[in-house]
Amino acid sequence: MALRTSALRRPGPAGVRTRVAQPAAGVGPSAVAPEEPAPRPGSSGEHLLQAAFGTQARAERFYAEQVRDRLLPAMVEFIGRMEMVFVASADAHGECDASLRAGPPGFLRVLDEYTLAYPEYRGNGVHASLGNISENGNVGLLMVDFVDDLIGLHVNGAARILTDEVFRVRYPHLRQDAAPGRRAERWVVVEVQEAYVHCRKHIPRMQRMPRRRAWGTDDPGRKGGDYFGAKGTPRRVPRTPRARRAFPSTTHLGGGSARTLRPRPASDGGHRAADGQAR
Repeated sequence: MALRTSALRRPGPAGVRTRVAQPAAGVGPSAVAPEEPAPRPGSSGEHLLQAAFGTQARAERFYAEQVRDRLLPAMVEFIGRMEMVFVASADAHGECDASLRAGPPGFLRVLDEYTLAYPEYRGNGVHASLGNISENGNVGLLMVDFVDDLIGLHVNGAARILTDEVFRVRYPHLRQDAAPGRRAERWVVVEVQEAYVHCRKHIPRMQRMPRRRAWGTDDPGRKGGDYFGAKGTPRRVPRTPRARRAFPSTTHLGGGSARTLRPRPASDGGHRAADGQAR
């Protein structure tokens, strides 16, 4: 008898939602095909370095204990009180950009345990992050609590861009921000593939200070002006070409001669990682 599938979501490779086969009426459990074991989280590059540097045991413990394919309740609460998020993106050729998005607590919206969104306010018109996302939807988000708990949260996933009008139609229950200049022009909706902690040991403690923000302003002074003195300097200057080093290599670990990484036997090297060590 043929099997039918349900829309139940189960953890899949790197956080991808998978459909689990369910038996039709009258079919016993023994007839259901077993699920394939999920591959290890992370990239082949990080796996190679773990083998080369002898950190496989620590990495496997972190994957097993901390990396999830969804937002846990404590993560949802954490996101709800964040006032900024760092956004990493790359274009189709791998050229990267890192940017900052900020707003009042609640500006980051958790739509469900697999989805979150952040608003795009009026900016300088360059659209570096959105341009990258339009070519390559993979993004990395980092939220950090610098004030109270000194902890961070990574969320990696696949992003898409929606206009504010389309976003409101799809999610009519979300309240609209009425602050002048803080009306979103667009939204970036991220389907979560990985969510995990960033450890606190190197996070500096900061103090919240009162500040009035000029949301939506085009005034150069309020936006920071020419703080770095770039205006009036050449956009590009000739540089002496330098030979590219072979990659991957461990040049920075030795006497300057590149050598190809060779995996070592799995070992923890006698080091034990604290729970929640950052990836």
